[in-house]
Amino acid sequence: MKMSLVLFLFLLVSPQLSGAVGETLYTIYLVRHAEKQLDGSGNPALSECGKQRAGEMAKIFGSIKFDSVYSTNYLRTRGTAQPTADEQQLKVKQYDPRKLEEFAFALKERRRDVLVVGHSNTTAVLAGLLTGDKSFATFDESIYDRIYQIVLSDSGGRVHMLHQTFSCSSAKTGLD
Repeated sequence: MKMSLVLFLFLLVSPQLSGAVGETLYTIYLVRHAEKQLDGSGNPALSECGKQRAGEMAKIFGSIKFDSVYSTNYLRTRGTAQPTADEQQLKVKQYDPRKLEEFAFALKERRRDVLVVGHSNTTAVLAGLLTGDKSFATFDESIYDRIYQIVLSDSGGRVHMLHQTFSCSSAKTGLD
């Protein structure tokens, strides 16, 4: 398994970005859940590759101190969030993906550094709601490597799209 050095260095430096004098900066990281089992159920758990990816995410986020880790109430999202929450000695908090506007408002009101694990049809949409950028939309279900870094302040926000370099060590590849 490989972690992108560029991504790691960017995550180390990026919390030091500064806004206007006196402004509070906070960062919200959004990821889609890792690879899921293709068992035909409505609530599949993570595949072996998904478990490995979730563990790698915990390593990537190891240098960032989160105030909270959020997940929807699905096995695959909770399974993706849990390794990072465990590393940071946090409990995974649940949010309702059907109420993204309310959740975005609450995140902006709290002004905390958090990780949010969602789905292909909610992660980018939430990025757009947090920044006011309506160009963000759902993405293909085959994509698991995106990390949206949303840096917010009183005067606005910006999105950095990062990609997790990951190679599954299981014999299966693809959408495990």
